[in-house]
Amino acid sequence: MVEVALTDSILSFAIPGKNCRGRVVRLGPALDDILAAHNYPPLIRDILAEAVCLTAMLGALMKEEGSQLTLQAQTEAGVISLLACDYKDGALRGYVQFDRERLAAQPVEPSLMALFGKGYLAITFDLPEPRGRNQGIVPLEGSSLSEAVQNYFFQSEQIPTLIRVAVEEIQGNISAGGLLVQHLPEGEEGRERLHAKLDHPEWEHVAIMGGSIQPAELTDRMLPLKDILWRLFSESDEVRVLSGKACVKGCRCNEDHIRDVIARFPKEDKEDMVDDLGNIAIDCAFCSRTFTITGTSLNN
Repeated sequence: MVEVALTDSILSFAIPGKNCRGRVVRLGPALDDILAAHNYPPLIRDILAEAVCLTAMLGALMKEEGSQLTLQAQTEAGVISLLACDYKDGALRGYVQFDRERLAAQPVEPSLMALFGKGYLAITFDLPEPRGRNQGIVPLEGSSLSEAVQNYFFQSEQIPTLIRVAVEEIQGNISAGGLLVQHLPEGEEGRERLHAKLDHPEWEHVAIMGGSIQPAELTDRMLPLKDILWRLFSESDEVRVLSGKACVKGCRCNEDHIRDVIARFPKEDKEDMVDDLGNIAIDCAFCSRTFTITGTSLNN
């Protein structure tokens, strides 16, 4: 039996009899830490919480240590101009750039198109060599980010996929939970998929059962993730809980990292960055901190 915490954790599972795999995630304190770095309005906060939850589930699909998953939405003429999240070995981070004035003019429940305008969602898997980088780009279409990612898997990867994400504020804290289930028609990860049919009998059954998940189940910090899986699937199928992984807020910015990045710039570029005191100030959008690198280390 795989034991995992009730929050800030990801559970991987398989339904062998239906050739399906999946991930279920719930985020609590780690998500609170990510959101606390910014004073986001509730609507933007919930969009980012959904995106971070999606990033956790997608990142957990990668098995190799050191792999990184980046989810980024770039837009034209949207209230949100940029959304970026990433996952690496359980560490999550994310931020949003948006126009407060235009947001205030939106209705209570704006559409995805109203928030992002003509937007595109880029999902990038950075895997250790020799596999390297793989990126898919799809239009930001549908009623939510979750639906756009679900469409990505079927359109770009030819993998029937069900994704459900819920976000809820409970006594001032944000909980987010998500379920991702995929059908692998050949029954084995890594093999060429000869077909991808949303009406495949095996997939229809799993999609119906997975689609019955309730938002309150996903966000309930007291409900074990494995109980969700058994409630959804165990009556008619064997569910194998494969592994659990903890999630943390993981901005990778620190002074050593910043110095290393600055050192890669040509001398002329570094001179342009220096302020009147001979220092370089670098802002981290993810953790909303400013790192000041003193002049003594800029000549290295």
